[in-house]
Amino acid sequence: MYSLLRPLLFALDAETAHHVTLASLKALRNLRLPPAATAPAGCERSIMGVRFSNPVGLAAGLDKNAEYIDALAALGFGFIEVGTVTPRPQPGNPRPRLFRVEQAQAVINRMGFNNEGVDRLVENVRRARFRGVLGINIGKNFDTPLERAAEDYVQCLRRVYPLASYVTVNISSPNTPELRRLQDSASLDALLGTISEERQRLADTHGRRVPLAVKIAPDLDGAQVGAIAELLHRHGIDAVIATNTTTARDGIAGMPHGDESGGLSGAPLAERAGGIVRQLSQALGHAFPIIGVGGIMSGADARKRVAAGASLVQLYTGLIYHGPALVRECIGALCRAD
Repeated sequence: MYSLLRPLLFALDAETAHHVTLASLKALRNLRLPPAATAPAGCERSIMGVRFSNPVGLAAGLDKNAEYIDALAALGFGFIEVGTVTPRPQPGNPRPRLFRVEQAQAVINRMGFNNEGVDRLVENVRRARFRGVLGINIGKNFDTPLERAAEDYVQCLRRVYPLASYVTVNISSPNTPELRRLQDSASLDALLGTISEERQRLADTHGRRVPLAVKIAPDLDGAQVGAIAELLHRHGIDAVIATNTTTARDGIAGMPHGDESGGLSGAPLAERAGGIVRQLSQALGHAFPIIGVGGIMSGADARKRVAAGASLVQLYTGLIYHGPALVRECIGALCRAD
């Protein structure tokens, strides 16, 4: 069915199509059409002390405000990640800010953490019926000075902690000014120290230790990856998500919209993101959980990312080009690989 609908959606600008698609999924879910997809037996994974029904998840960014959790879960994902959410609502960057690069099966976005704030997200999560694995991705407001970024992350962590299966610390969006500077060793050491201390206080209060993941950029060299890996170990971080979008423009030169500013995702990101996963696996050891995301457009891509060292994978841009069938394809590919 998606192959029939895609030309209609692609006739709309990318952000309008995004909202139409989500609203349509929600309407269908409310009508129980189609029935929720289920994974084949034997797909379960235990990662970060959390049990996943299958290893294929939804990446953050699609459902920023946690408005569509139940509808998206019906597609068969083993886990859903919502956000990125910030303490205060913010509009993000001016439109247009989302562009398809169709020749390359890619998307460029400069959304800028547009969201309705952490209080609204918490309300939406509480209303959802979904009882599977829910990750909540947190960030800082665009106007919070970098030296006070930890305050934003801590505020979000406190609010989402009782509701999250795991929490992702997003330090790698290219669309919030200077955010990627938090990946520098000294800044990241301080940030993770503060967040880890707060997590321990919250664990003592709630009687439950919620895993922490850190989402990193694909535009890192080997020394930077190694330094980040050491800090993840030092601060007891439970997983790393690799990767966010790239500021590079490999493979899209001269294509329509190829020169737009923002983060590039989709097929051109696959090699770069996969390389970061391999470097992380070597630096962290095979036992450390890596969630692979970026350029996964087929079941074969999902298998390659797991072979590179990922424990789980996430989808986003692939869904735009291939629709919900991609979820089932990736699940089947990874379960068959077992």
